[in-house]
Amino acid sequence: MSRSQGPSALKRKRLDSQSGSLTEHESKLYDAIRSKTDMGMSLQDLRRETGLQNNLFTKAIKTLQAKQLIKEVKNFENKTRKHYMATEFEPSKEITGGAWYDNGQFDTEFIKVVKRELVKVIYDQENATLAEISQAIRMKNFLTVNLSDQELKQILDALVLDNEVLKVVSTGMGGYKAGKECYKCCKRREPNLASMASIPCGVCPRINQCTPDGIISPTTCEYFKKWLEF
Repeated sequence: MSRSQGPSALKRKRLDSQSGSLTEHESKLYDAIRSKTDMGMSLQDLRRETGLQNNLFTKAIKTLQAKQLIKEVKNFENKTRKHYMATEFEPSKEITGGAWYDNGQFDTEFIKVVKRELVKVIYDQENATLAEISQAIRMKNFLTVNLSDQELKQILDALVLDNEVLKVVSTGMGGYKAGKECYKCCKRREPNLASMASIPCGVCPRINQCTPDGIISPTTCEYFKKWLEF
């Protein structure tokens, strides 16, 4: 058994010492908030549950915040409604909206970063399972938040819809168990530069007179027709 106290134990000891000096009204409010752990409570629910008069309620809230026993957090489902939580807890995903929200706002820039990194991982490995992608992302250690496999799958599904990534089912080849879902980058067909360079329009002396519905047009040009067939 360790003889030293970790940061969480020291923090809990400090909070306990501060909560011991609370008034009856402050304790009632603090206990109500703390009982909800990582879900916290909205201002309206607190008023209803504690039944404190407005002046006592407001004063108690300010005191608890000043003593750093409670904190105000953003609820992504209702950004205008005040929501409180005991400082020893971190808000749950039901409150924050999960990894894709930052301070109650949908974090599109962060999602772009994750998308880009996932595509890089899949490209480097040619094809990979969700578990392999998840491990590679953790090894990169570029994120300040831990993304679950389910959250990574949400982004992978979005990449599939965007036609940036292809989801395939393994046939049992390449070391993968048959029926295992794998991801691979979609191959984009590169333009045939040689064919583009040989397009007859570039050297045609009548190019300035060529129009879609004119006497000279791509639809009647024998050279253009042969180039298309090539």
